[in-house]
Amino acid sequence: MVTIRIHTKYEGAWSDADELLLCLDTGKWRFERPVVDSKKCNYCGLCALFCPPQCMMDTGDHFEPNLKFCKGCGICVRECPRKAISVLSEGEFRDEEKE
Repeated sequence: MVTIRIHTKYEGAWSDADELLLCLDTGKWRFERPVVDSKKCNYCGLCALFCPPQCMMDTGDHFEPNLKFCKGCGICVRECPRKAISVLSEGEFRDEEKE
């Protein structure tokens, strides 16, 4: 018998603002990752506004993707008016994770 565990009390993508909606480690699906150049960022927040899973984190002077949840869709890259976000192959970061 297979047991399926649902992480929320709802079956769909629903949040009642009492619990976190981001509950699955979906960052492992990614094959490209967004990289933010904080010197170019003017802190407009458009990347966070358009991010489908809402994984852009406010650091106080720029936004950074939460890589546990970022799927690498690249929407933040396209929406950034200052071109402060670029996308790099996930393969370039694999050695960092092994250390």
